[in-house]
Amino acid sequence: MNREAWLGVLALLLVVAAAGVVVAVPGALAERTDEDVRPSRMSLQEPRVAAGAVGGERAELSLDLRMDHRGGDAENVTVEVQAVDTDTGLVATTVRKRLGTIEGDREVRTRMNVTVDRQGGYRLLIRVYEDGRRIETGSTDIRGVDSLTPDYARTSVGFHRFGSDEASLPVITYDIAGEENNRTTLRTGTYLTNRGDEPAGGLELVVLARQVESNVIADRASVTIDEIGPGRTTTQTAELEVPSSYNYYLDGILLKDGVIVGTATARAKLDPSRPAPKNQTREEVDFQAGDFERTPQPRQEADTPIPTESSSGPGFGAVGALVALVGLAALAARRNA
Repeated sequence: MNREAWLGVLALLLVVAAAGVVVAVPGALAERTDEDVRPSRMSLQEPRVAAGAVGGERAELSLDLRMDHRGGDAENVTVEVQAVDTDTGLVATTVRKRLGTIEGDREVRTRMNVTVDRQGGYRLLIRVYEDGRRIETGSTDIRGVDSLTPDYARTSVGFHRFGSDEASLPVITYDIAGEENNRTTLRTGTYLTNRGDEPAGGLELVVLARQVESNVIADRASVTIDEIGPGRTTTQTAELEVPSSYNYYLDGILLKDGVIVGTATARAKLDPSRPAPKNQTREEVDFQAGDFERTPQPRQEADTPIPTESSSGPGFGAVGALVALVGLAALAARRNA
């Protein structure tokens, strides 16, 4: 038998074998059913949380969620995030996001924002659903939400700290600009640094002189901060007039749009024999409140007479009274004569 005949016989045998398989297994060539589709698998990775928009009362927590998908199509996928207050155990808020159908073996990434009160801490519970059936869960804890700085109070400018030991240069320095009538003029210098990458300004610096033992504010001054370049340090000067022979705290308050964004304190010793303590302690001091009175006393008008001992009428002196008694005695003697 030649080669062509053998090939024909082999092809015939293959056709017969295929027909036999179809007869023996009726569903062998039938369409693939749902049971033949590979099941989908979703694996939730460790979530990452960043701060979003932060206000005075509310803060936005931005979750970066990543899921590893394997197998067949995952249909009608929904992600739910629930924020639970860790102090009370109460549910603060719940947000949901629909992802639709996920196909192919790949990593799925989505971002969800959760807005909570800017206080305490929260546990964020994460649940993944497919066609309403929960298929994966995860969680993460967030603490110190109250420490987030509101957007309106953010600035790259702050007080420059030289160190924490006694020998370090203070944030607020001073020198004596003048002294007269038991009043001392302090010329203060405050160091401010822009730690950002862009110029910054629009700030106000208030400097207070606070007497150590009484906390009485002896004087205050306000300075408008011009634009400070990135990475630059500037010294803002202000003059304060205070009573002499007292010790003071020099308080610096940095404001942005009326909001306090930074504070600093240094010491001014005008009476070195009585040191200014680091902490508030009770100390007996000859404190004269009148030294700190800044409002001038009203003066009498020039045409208002000022009574003296020699003036007549109510309020006359002892000599006038004696003369009056002698006159009365003489008048009585004359009448009796």
